[in-house]
Amino acid sequence: MRSSESRLRFVSGELSDLGALPDVVDVAAPRSISQRARDVVAHRSLLANLVRRDLRVRYKGSVLGFFWSLLNPAMYLVVFSFVFTVFLPARVPLFGIFMLSGLLIWNFFNGSLAAASNSIVENRALVQKVWFPREILPLAALGSALINMFLQAVVLVIGSLAFRNAPDVRALPLVIYAVIATAVLAAGLGILLSALTVEYRDVSHLLDVGMTAWFWMSAVVFPFGAVAVKLGENQWLAFLNPMLAPILAFQRALYDPAPSLPGETPIIPEESLAWYYGRVSITLAIGVVILFIALRVFARREDSFGDQL
Repeated sequence: MRSSESRLRFVSGELSDLGALPDVVDVAAPRSISQRARDVVAHRSLLANLVRRDLRVRYKGSVLGFFWSLLNPAMYLVVFSFVFTVFLPARVPLFGIFMLSGLLIWNFFNGSLAAASNSIVENRALVQKVWFPREILPLAALGSALINMFLQAVVLVIGSLAFRNAPDVRALPLVIYAVIATAVLAAGLGILLSALTVEYRDVSHLLDVGMTAWFWMSAVVFPFGAVAVKLGENQWLAFLNPMLAPILAFQRALYDPAPSLPGETPIIPEESLAWYYGRVSITLAIGVVILFIALRVFARREDSFGDQL
């Protein structure tokens, strides 16, 4: 048990006020998934403070600070636009805008998993000192990655203005829906990986390899239209990758290619917005299932976190 004046203090390895905790919590009683959700909501101020802490620590001592978040996508935009326009002319107009549209949501997903998988291990001082919903740690990693995605979107906006590429305004709600679906998927995988990493430290290394392979199986650098032509009626196999639909949704809304001419291979599927919403809904459904499984696994393992750390 702990008093209502218990405070979590932990910034860059030192203790600092992260907010008050609720008065009474029976940490010995098993908690249902609905109770876990209520606990996270009750500790939302702690979650917000952890997100702020992660962002401050990431750029601590940096002269440019948050501008470093913009540098990576800006370099991608400039370099890929130059390379695939001058040296390796691509059949994709404004290739830099095309690639960055899909890269935004991929970086959010990849960054969430990379940070969430190590979130319990890297916050061992918090886990061993006081009680709080441990799920908050991987969720804070997701929140930090989400803010970084919004910062990186500034580069896409500037690039679209520079290259006079207008998004499809009607499809912008699809972007929000794709972010929600990706966030649920990332939350489920992040919580699962964070629990496994406590016992199996090789998980983070396997994740690096797996995410590299996953990236190249997703239509970020190459147009999905070319893959669809190869697969023909079996193109549904490509959608076994749950990240494909959110990436295509971002490309459909933010890149919005012109319709292909007769005989040309379309850059992305030339389907209705309803088709895209349907594919993203499948990703959301997969994310919900994984999140449910992850919370069950997390619940069975969290009592041993303190000893294993």
